[in-house]
Amino acid sequence: MEETKWEPKVVGFLCHWCSYAGADLTGSARMEYPHNIRIIRVPCSGRIDPMFILRALQNGLDGVLVSGCHPGDCHYQSGNFHARRKFAVTRKLLEYVGIEPERVQFSWVAASEGPKMAQVVKEFVEGVRKVGPNRLFKDEIKDGE
Repeated sequence: MEETKWEPKVVGFLCHWCSYAGADLTGSARMEYPHNIRIIRVPCSGRIDPMFILRALQNGLDGVLVSGCHPGDCHYQSGNFHARRKFAVTRKLLEYVGIEPERVQFSWVAASEGPKMAQVVKEFVEGVRKVGPNRLFKDEIKDGE
């Protein structure tokens, strides 16, 4: 029987105006980045509720990437500043409940930064791969299925 190699499953919550456009540019320029990421477009990184991150991990994903506009470039004026504050608190909460900090990352990527987006995803997936599968909520996932 052939042994299958584990690959991390990650989700990316990307700001519609900048990071999602950067990911789109990555695709249109045919730049490669890991296929392990599933992208969810959100209006603004400030819209990300910390529960989105916790639920993604609780449901068995191995990592969560949140990406928004660079500080000062938010289309909603201060959404990314709110996101940055929420993320700092969320990171402490996740560490408190035993989730490795490498499983969650926040980044700033502009619409014109396709190569940067590809690099952010590659580095994030590689970091999650080093940490290994998310086993923290393993029993809850079995009970919920």
